[in-house]
Amino acid sequence: MKVTSISRKLLTRVLSVYFILTVSVTGIQIIAEYFNTKSHINSELLTLQKTISGSLTRAVWELNTQQAIDISEGLIAIPMIKGITVSDEANNIITQLGEVITETTLAEGDELDLNSEHHSVSSLSDGLFGHSFPLIFEFSGRTTTVGTVTLLSSNDVIFSRIEVGIYFLIGNAMVKTAFLVFLFLIAFNKLLTQPLHELTEQIKQLDLNDPEASKLHTMNYEKNELNILEDAYNNLIDELVAFKDKLALSQRETNSANDKLDEQNLLLEQEVARKTSSLSSNMLKMELQQKEMLNQQKQLEDENTRRRKTEDTLITTNKELKSSILELSKAQDRLLDAEKMSSLGLLSAEVSHEINTPIGISITSTSYLSDIIGKLEQDVSEQKISKRALETFVNNANHSIELLLNNLTRASELIASFKQVAVDQTNDKVRLINVAKFIDEIIQSLHPKLKKTNHSIKVHCDQAIEIYSHPGAIAQILINLIINSILHGFEKINRGEIDIDIMMENQRLHLRYTDNGHGIDSEQLQQLFTPFYTTKSEQGGTGLGTHIIKNLVVDTLNGSIKVQSTVGEGLSYQIDFPDMRYI
Repeated sequence: MKVTSISRKLLTRVLSVYFILTVSVTGIQIIAEYFNTKSHINSELLTLQKTISGSLTRAVWELNTQQAIDISEGLIAIPMIKGITVSDEANNIITQLGEVITETTLAEGDELDLNSEHHSVSSLSDGLFGHSFPLIFEFSGRTTTVGTVTLLSSNDVIFSRIEVGIYFLIGNAMVKTAFLVFLFLIAFNKLLTQPLHELTEQIKQLDLNDPEASKLHTMNYEKNELNILEDAYNNLIDELVAFKDKLALSQRETNSANDKLDEQNLLLEQEVARKTSSLSSNMLKMELQQKEMLNQQKQLEDENTRRRKTEDTLITTNKELKSSILELSKAQDRLLDAEKMSSLGLLSAEVSHEINTPIGISITSTSYLSDIIGKLEQDVSEQKISKRALETFVNNANHSIELLLNNLTRASELIASFKQVAVDQTNDKVRLINVAKFIDEIIQSLHPKLKKTNHSIKVHCDQAIEIYSHPGAIAQILINLIINSILHGFEKINRGEIDIDIMMENQRLHLRYTDNGHGIDSEQLQQLFTPFYTTKSEQGGTGLGTHIIKNLVVDTLNGSIKVQSTVGEGLSYQIDFPDMRYI
């Protein structure tokens, strides 16, 4: 009859139940991590919608295809974005980059879920998902849908994000299982293998000539089956000794008992032989168990090798994540450049509209001057000229010429101011700047925007301050600050005041910009320079204005910027940067 090892059977059953439980829990955790990560990616796609909808809407409305393509290329560089499609109101594709969910794919059983603002799209066969949203342009209180945008991601992005977590969960389960096996091996070795080995060694020392000296010594176990076996063996020895004593006594009493004593000795020897054979068999079984333990130890060594390979895989994944972060940084820089050009385009539209007025007046004056000259020629040809008619002509001509000169001068000043600001914003070269005159040019270029309001700007600057610096960066900083005050700080305020105080000290220019607008609370103040953070996302705000300001001050001008604000008491910036000639 084959003997089954109790320790092996117990270890197999316990570890089987633990393995099944561990695999089930780990599988549930991986599935939950998948759906949680997919939910986060959908949330990030919605955030990108709020971030880019304003810029894309203006680009599509102004038929600026190149800007729409540039923004799309910046977005497709983000590892999370696997595909982007931009189309106009007639569903004509403006730009299409990366993966695409076709109508054929959707017809084969994939999902389409619509709601009032955007609709989610996904392709089960291609592993793609995302959503589409309309581009809505607001003009004169009316809204117009100018196109749609579809952003797509994929299951590969989800798996790349949770890959480390999956490895961690699997590795954790493996470590727990290995530790449990190790504990069981130690426990079985201490409680079963070693005691049996000691018991076997003592039994091997059995001396039939002196059974009393062959008794098992008391071993320090807890009360268990081994103690019972030890007591049974010692009792057997005691019985053997008592039997031999009785046998000797019987021999002395009568010789007739010799035959019976021989028979009893033979029986005793057979019993001892049987017990010894049984113990030898048990020892053989224990040696087989030791071999199994050695095999399990080898399996543990193989498991350690697999864990080292997993660690190498994690290191490789970490390098890939660093590369993805670098690509994301490059995409962010491209978005910042697009935002700068968008600001310059808006300023160009405002200046163009402002120039129309003086040019229109000049055209009218020129037409009127042409009419009175023609009338004068007619009077001269008909010899009807009079002194009063000449005086009237001279007065009207002088008035027309004065209007013509004033308005053409105004248009020339606007063009010159905008030209200088535009050249500086698109050119990073360092040049000598008269700070007071340069700030006047910047404010002059913003006059079309300021004249629609009752807000005032006061500049306090010594006319003699001149520095070598980046004029484009300074212009971009002041334009963004002033536009932020108008759009955010002076919202629902009729007469806002902006103070710009400038002084030169120790070859560093100190610029303090203050407005008396609404101000912001401490929570918004902490997020002020965070990219894509805006409270006007529904009105086309991108959240890049103050982030661009900080980048220009710190990276381009090699300076520093501090901001202070209290709700209801306005906003104050303190900007310091050096004169480049002393660096």
